[in-house]
Amino acid sequence: MTRRHVLLLDLVDEPDKIARYEAWHAAGAVPKPVVASIRAAGIAAMQIFRSGDRLVMVMDVTDAFDPATKARADAADPDVVAWETLMDGFQRRLPWAAAGEKWVPAALIFDLAAQD
Repeated sequence: MTRRHVLLLDLVDEPDKIARYEAWHAAGAVPKPVVASIRAAGIAAMQIFRSGDRLVMVMDVTDAFDPATKARADAADPDVVAWETLMDGFQRRLPWAAAGEKWVPAALIFDLAAQD
């Protein structure tokens, strides 16, 4: 069984930085150890969408996924730390993000399946 997580984050609103951010996320551009860490955490699928400077990440996760465990593993992985440090140069926290929070979870407010 999978669960879906939807997370939000903004980019620095500069066209050159946005273009570079997208280039870093092109197929095959994300470092293999970073992709491996995502998969090892129980993330079955992940997509990032952009509109203007707003990003939306959609993750489908297995029962093995635990955000706290993933955060600890990321903090101990030099490849992931280097990736996150690089990405920080392109990203802006949302104004309502908690201290230390990067990607902010979105609240589900409508589900077509629940309308039946």
